[in-house]
Amino acid sequence: MTKGVIYILENPSFPDYVKIGYADNIQHRLQQLNNSECTPFAFRVYATYEVESRLSDLKIHSIIDKLNPNLRSIDNFNGKKRVREFYAMPAEDAYSILEAIAEIHNYTDRLKKWELSQEEIKAEKIAEEVNLEKQARSANFLFTDFGIPAGAVLEYIDDPNITCTVVDERRIEYKGETMYITPFAKLISGKDYITKGPKYLVEHFMYNGRLLKKYEG
Repeated sequence: MTKGVIYILENPSFPDYVKIGYADNIQHRLQQLNNSECTPFAFRVYATYEVESRLSDLKIHSIIDKLNPNLRSIDNFNGKKRVREFYAMPAEDAYSILEAIAEIHNYTDRLKKWELSQEEIKAEKIAEEVNLEKQARSANFLFTDFGIPAGAVLEYIDDPNITCTVVDERRIEYKGETMYITPFAKLISGKDYITKGPKYLVEHFMYNGRLLKKYEG
């Protein structure tokens, strides 16, 4: 009996999605996907689970769809419904599903997490920088809208010892590193799920003893 794998793939081009499917040979599948010039960055393997049926991925799709039907990427093109292998979920969540199945069937030895190569790590960092720059450009937040100039020192309300310095319209400097507001907010708060750094900043930092949100307008 031919064995294949259910795979979980990631792509820095769309960090909010994972691709879940089946392949007889994962390397051939990667080559097939990455031969396309439709995505800026290559797909990489997050995890694989060895199976003995080519329909096993459909069962996984069915499980995920039943848990949350809104996760699957579905659209319409030329009047036809397209149901894709992409899911709006963290790779770790997808892995947890495979892990649970492996444990139920006592096949945990068939489950494998893959490590990123140095080239993939570099591509991931580049993609993250591009995404952060895009977010910063599209954001409405500007320090000048609050009357806060470059060089201003901002103080964290929960700990006066934590300060940052305004570098330009959308960036600050913290401990010698220049960064955009959202990654800074995630770092200070310890909450990776924060997507609106400016909102966190104006509600938790002061300038000249006054909360930033009180400067707005």
